[in-house]
Amino acid sequence: MVRLLSELKNGESGKVVKVNGEGAVRRRLFDMGITPGALAQMRKKAPLGDPIEITVRGYELTLRKVEAACVEVEFL
Repeated sequence: MVRLLSELKNGESGKVVKVNGEGAVRRRLFDMGITPGALAQMRKKAPLGDPIEITVRGYELTLRKVEAACVEVEFL
């Protein structure tokens, strides 16, 4: 089942299938290690849902919800 990274709940994991977005946003996500095949785990969300914290490639990363919505993941 493929959904958006921003839809993961705390503790859920997913494998990155596709990175959408254009220009600087897409490049920034790639530079942070969010590439197809990478595993991402939702660590926590801010009280209002933005930003979110994920673990990818062994490090913690904070993203805006809009950025996370550009990443399609397959739930594990």
